[in-house]
Amino acid sequence: MRSYRYASHAVVLLIAIAMSGYGAVNLNNSLAARAEAVDARAAGEGGLYGDVLVGRDSTIIKPISIPNAPLPNRRAIRYTVKAGDTLDSVAGAFGITFRQITWSNPGLRLPLKAGQTLRLAPVPGVVVVVKNGDSPASLAAAYGVDEATVLGFNDIHAPELTPGLMIVIPVDPQTGPNLSTGEPADPIKPGELLCPIQGAKIIQKFGATSFALEPAYGGYLHFHSGVDVLAEYGTPIVAAAGGKVTATGYADYFGLRVAITDSYGLVEIYAHMSDVAVKVGDSIQQGQKIGLVGSTGLSVGSHLHLQLEVGGMPTDPAPLIGC
Repeated sequence: MRSYRYASHAVVLLIAIAMSGYGAVNLNNSLAARAEAVDARAAGEGGLYGDVLVGRDSTIIKPISIPNAPLPNRRAIRYTVKAGDTLDSVAGAFGITFRQITWSNPGLRLPLKAGQTLRLAPVPGVVVVVKNGDSPASLAAAYGVDEATVLGFNDIHAPELTPGLMIVIPVDPQTGPNLSTGEPADPIKPGELLCPIQGAKIIQKFGATSFALEPAYGGYLHFHSGVDVLAEYGTPIVAAAGGKVTATGYADYFGLRVAITDSYGLVEIYAHMSDVAVKVGDSIQQGQKIGLVGSTGLSVGSHLHLQLEVGGMPTDPAPLIGC
């Protein structure tokens, strides 16, 4: 009797275990089926998976890029000069070139004076004060950008472009500024100075010297205010940077010379020439012929004296690309 009872309990237990296993299988299968249905539906409709945007039928559209740095400020920076500031120190502090400073501050004179204000562009480009007659089209043509850039970057509409308004015009440093003709000023090496005689040797550098013919300057008894490039008489000279011819003819110890105010506002002086191929008012591109090597003025032998002036003061034009 007792053994019969044990046997019946065992049978009931086996039946319970079987039913439990069946239920678990059915439940797992049901959940898997529902998950597959959800995945299939989601894949068909598209959506965001991690950092990838998926379209219908699982087509990957593009990764989602989330900005991880603040957007650049679009307002012109007004910097007040401190005692001891130089163009180079200000340029270094803001991560720009000194040519960008002169570009945004036409007529700038050196040395800098404590308390004066400099306009600086927050991005590669130039700060412009709108003048009478300026329009989105004229500014776009002058700086080699489109009208949408002039207006959009400054968040203004065309009627708001009024005289006296200060705006920032971003300019691609790989392209550089334009001439008034609309052509790129520096098509060969944007933002850099080209050697006026490619492959020529520099025989005297910028700075203090013992050469007795050089005049006194900056507290030095003798100072060379440019660089001398050796070349034979009659060798063609090309513009180191593009701009407008502002002077030609004889001038003291320079002899026959050409002066070009480049697109950044710096003045390039080419001295001791034997012939001039340009006239005042001409727009000159970088690499364009401007004259021939000579030995006029205060010169010993044929060579080119190249002088670069910033705010009326000579500065070292080096490095020159190609010398």
